[in-house]
Amino acid sequence: MNTSSLLRWLRKWASCILLLPGAGAALAQVPDFGTYPVYEGSDLGLTYNSRQSVFRIWSPVAEAAELLLYKHDSEGLPFRTVPMIRDEQGTWVANMPGNWVGTYYCFRVRIGQQWRQPVPDPYAKAVGTNGRRAQVVDLRRTDPEGWAQDASPAFGQNKATDAILYELHIRDASIDGASGIKHKGKYLGLAEWGTRSPEGLSTGLQHIAELGVTHVHLLPFFDYNSVDEAAPAKAQYNWGYDPLNYNVPEGSYSSNPADGAVRIKELKQMVQAFHQHGLRVVMDVVYNHVADAGSSNFEQLVPGYYFRQRPDGSLSDATACGNETASERPMFRKFMIESLLHWVQEYHIDGFRFDLMGVHDIETMRQIAQRLRQVKPDIVLYGEGWTAGASPLPDSLRALKKNAHLLDGIAVFSDDLRDGLKGSVFEEKDRGFVSGKAGMEPSIQFGIVAGGQHPQLAYDKVNYSKAPYTSAPEQAVAYAECHDNHTLADKLKLSVPGATPEQLMRMQQLAQGLVLTSQGIPFLHAGTELLRSKKGVENSYKSPDSINRIHWSSKAASMGTVQWVQQLIALRKAHPAFRIADAGVLAKALQFDVMAPPGTVAYIVNGAMVGDSWRLLMVIANSGSQEIKYNLPPGDWQKALSMQATSGPGKGAATVAAHDLLVLYLQ
Repeated sequence: MNTSSLLRWLRKWASCILLLPGAGAALAQVPDFGTYPVYEGSDLGLTYNSRQSVFRIWSPVAEAAELLLYKHDSEGLPFRTVPMIRDEQGTWVANMPGNWVGTYYCFRVRIGQQWRQPVPDPYAKAVGTNGRRAQVVDLRRTDPEGWAQDASPAFGQNKATDAILYELHIRDASIDGASGIKHKGKYLGLAEWGTRSPEGLSTGLQHIAELGVTHVHLLPFFDYNSVDEAAPAKAQYNWGYDPLNYNVPEGSYSSNPADGAVRIKELKQMVQAFHQHGLRVVMDVVYNHVADAGSSNFEQLVPGYYFRQRPDGSLSDATACGNETASERPMFRKFMIESLLHWVQEYHIDGFRFDLMGVHDIETMRQIAQRLRQVKPDIVLYGEGWTAGASPLPDSLRALKKNAHLLDGIAVFSDDLRDGLKGSVFEEKDRGFVSGKAGMEPSIQFGIVAGGQHPQLAYDKVNYSKAPYTSAPEQAVAYAECHDNHTLADKLKLSVPGATPEQLMRMQQLAQGLVLTSQGIPFLHAGTELLRSKKGVENSYKSPDSINRIHWSSKAASMGTVQWVQQLIALRKAHPAFRIADAGVLAKALQFDVMAPPGTVAYIVNGAMVGDSWRLLMVIANSGSQEIKYNLPPGDWQKALSMQATSGPGKGAATVAAHDLLVLYLQ
């Protein structure tokens, strides 16, 4: 990431600190955390059955610990305080005979002469309103009917390159008055099927399923800090990148945040509905920082341990959110792995997107991939291969984009392709390939081959990466836009002010076409098929619903783009030539036309080499404002699809309309 990009990241991510109290005081002297015992058991937190509840926390520095029991989720003093017993490997235990279902609880520890603040422990699986107190629940009683039979639907051959990702905020999908959805802004809203806009077109879950995507990537739905769950009628919004309780569903998406069992059951109902309609669920996770280090359950139980420090004892801040977690320390590595396993095993989650994954160390990410694939071999894992600032952990040890080849099949986002398509996300007026900027062809080609080694690429001309960083196509995510920065429609409108609405639409469709015909894992921002706009707002993390919602009434006017995306997805799913899993095969099977005119990217894939029903496939992308004549290799080339009817093969040449993507094939 260049200096300009870094500064923009810092400004953007600094916004998450403004919601919070302090970021935690510096340690006078950083302890030797390597001397802390590592707990090897798998029962941290609450172990419940109807006869007893066993509570276990890890706090090796504590001199005393207490379990506090409450009747209410947020008010009143504890009705009982239970001294905990020091146990093995730095843990403290309280064994409570009887059935404590429904009881709320916290822990507090004494370090030296000071009792720390009462908090739920990091492993809490259920909480009440705003996550301030944990709750005893029987997780089996939160299972919806048929949950034991719930199964993740197949997608292609269940390889990562068979996945087609669709990124969505839960509230955005249903809050619009034209959504036809009853449970607006809730888990249950996304579980509704058969909803319609006033124009009679499908919305919500059915719309997504009809697109044909395989995985829905949902922005954070763990319990986060910035929305007051006690005030559901209040106008408030947040993306949710400010973690509070990692192992608990966010309460503002539930019908009753006070009862921890309700949010759990309703989230499961949503996941179940997705699976029933052929969609897998990806969870956006943010283990790289917490909402506020000083008040966090981590800090209250084991000061300093879970966060990285600078040499002067202050908190390091590669996230620009006031703190960064220390994934390389054994107990936080253990926490991350066990937390992710909980989401897979309890909620049947099918994949994870790691926010600012470059903060985490490579070894932790490799262990995560290994453990998760033991449980779900076809799980899809990807993340941001960058940070928002400098970290004390060396670059060589962190899960940065340039180290993607060292990760165990965890993909990174291709910002090379993203900005190559539309221009830098940090420079509002900058243009890319689809909007007419010259010289972007190498960056597009680099994205098409998923950031890997290819003999025809001019790496020195790629916008950011000057060398391959993947060893397999499954390690790159191809995309043009996401929740961050301007939507694609807004970016194009801002950077090409003289373009007509028709031209802007064609540019957007060309970008969609290049993403969905690129190798690797394609990723779509929700609403791209509706030409989604956020009214020019770049960072809408706390903007109102009027900015963030999916405007379902726009679907009728955008049906051409909706159908284009559907056709692209169907083409990709039908033809393994767009989903090659082996880098060596890809480098041989895909050949670029290095003599293609400026503003054009063209290539042929040897379909026979990868078991495709088409012997050869050709993709021609014309980013220019005029149609072109493109000389074809010998053969009876047939048209598979294009945006515009005027594009197609002729005698020895193909006509490609302005801002169009033409796909041809030979049987």
